Amino acid sequence: MRANQLIKNWNARSLASQFLLIGGLVAISAMVLVGAFVSRLIEEAVTRNSAATTALYVDSVIAPLLPDMQRTQVLDGTVARALDETLGQGALGDRLLSFRLWRADGTILYSSDVAQVGKRLELSDELRTAFSGSMVALFDQSGEQPNKRPADMPVLEIYNPVLQPWSGEVVAVSEFHEVSYDFQHSLNQARFHTWLAVAAFTLAFFVVLSAIVLRGSRTIESQRHALKERIAELSTLLAQNEGLRARLQRASQRTTALNESHLRRIGADLHDGPAQLLAFASLRLDSGAFTNPKSARVARERVIGEIKESLDEAMREIRTICSGLVLPQIETATLPEILKRVVHAHQQRTGTTVELSIAAPPVDTSLSAKICIYRFVQEALNNAYRHAGGVGQRVSQWVTGDYVTIEVGDNGPGFDPDRVKPTGLGLEGLRERIESLGGTFEVEAAASGTVVRMTISSEETKAA
Repeated sequence: MRANQLIKNWNARSLASQFLLIGGLVAISAMVLVGAFVSRLIEEAVTRNSAATTALYVDSVIAPLLPDMQRTQVLDGTVARALDETLGQGALGDRLLSFRLWRADGTILYSSDVAQVGKRLELSDELRTAFSGSMVALFDQSGEQPNKRPADMPVLEIYNPVLQPWSGEVVAVSEFHEVSYDFQHSLNQARFHTWLAVAAFTLAFFVVLSAIVLRGSRTIESQRHALKERIAELSTLLAQNEGLRARLQRASQRTTALNESHLRRIGADLHDGPAQLLAFASLRLDSGAFTNPKSARVARERVIGEIKESLDEAMREIRTICSGLVLPQIETATLPEILKRVVHAHQQRTGTTVELSIAAPPVDTSLSAKICIYRFVQEALNNAYRHAGGVGQRVSQWVTGDYVTIEVGDNGPGFDPDRVKPTGLGLEGLRERIESLGGTFEVEAAASGTVVRMTISSEETKAA
């Protein structure tokens, strides 16, 4: 579980931070390995060169003694004193810590420690290598060698083969330990410059590579951010389109049902109004005042008056129904003019008073938006008159940002919106009509009155 969390945290990092961490570790590791390798090579080369210089000087001292080294077990006193004097003088004498001259069988022909002269010891690996013809040079800074010296004294150990000039045969090996403070200083400087060069090159390489990676990472992050924003925009548009599609589908389904309901409503209005009045007139025509020749003239005139009154009432009912179906000329009218017309028509039809408030109306309004607003106010006022008796009727219009809001209210007893049947023509018809234009429809009902509100974007009123 912890490993998964670490992997998750690592993947959450940017590419640049991942490169800086991993690349930094790799660069440091490479610097250490390369620095150690190069420093080791330089140390070996410097040690060998310094040892070769010293060995060349010592060879020049020992060369005259070659015949004696071949035929004697130890050097005689005269040769030993000559070596003591030669090796103890000059710059080499100040640096020489010990000196031994070995024969191939392990016999010490000469030693700065007189007690070791003539002894026969087992050859070390360095001595065997030297007797094979290769010079061996070791630089010891630890003070672990068996020479009685301070622990911090640097010593250069040299095992140099002594060769016969005419045959190249190794006749002896000279072992000498040289105190090498100057050599240690030079070697430390070489190491420092080596590490400095490796570190500078590694750092420069890492900085250049990091700059390239950081630039690429910023480009990738910028593109990723832009892609995320684009995806978010497309997702939002897709969700909006899906919502619009659902609303259009619902509106299409409701339109069919509403059209049928409107037809039934018109049929009911015609049946309950003009049809009943015409039926009454027809019945009166069959009354005895017309069928009986003996009927009094007064009675006949009275029946004729009733028939005319019924026909006049039927005509009024038909005109009322037609006025509700046919809109006034609103194509060229502005929004304030439309609101004034619908309010005036309602006041004339019902004899009630409607308070009208208009604030900063939009200049341009599409025809479909005008029709929607006219029908909304007309239906809302009809409902206020039918259910609230026209008490406190008011129409308000205002603009908030990019949205136009129109509100119709009354001070009637209110109602419960949840109890309204979904097949009702009033509220559902208004909702479908408004939402088809991308607007919103709200109903607030309380004991103190009812408010219905529509809100539509000003852009929608232009493009609808």
